[in-house]
Amino acid sequence: MTTNDQQIYTAHLAEGSAVPTLLCGHCRSILSRARIFRNEGDNLRDAECQTIGLCSADDCGAVNCCDAAMAHIDNPEQLFGIAS
Repeated sequence: MTTNDQQIYTAHLAEGSAVPTLLCGHCRSILSRARIFRNEGDNLRDAECQTIGLCSADDCGAVNCCDAAMAHIDNPEQLFGIAS
């Protein structure tokens, strides 16, 4: 791994949550909806993921691929419409 490479973790869907909530695959903190975005066009990540989540937990900062977790949400677009 070079200094520009960063490990990408797989986000998880929180079980039993009334509102779709994604958890960091590294530290299991809640991923803020403000830091979940589509990986299109000029976005800064060269990851083979359609949706990226950046963990804002202290001492984490992991990059998460959210595709698998979002596949379990009935209406994944709902996640982007809910305020953090």
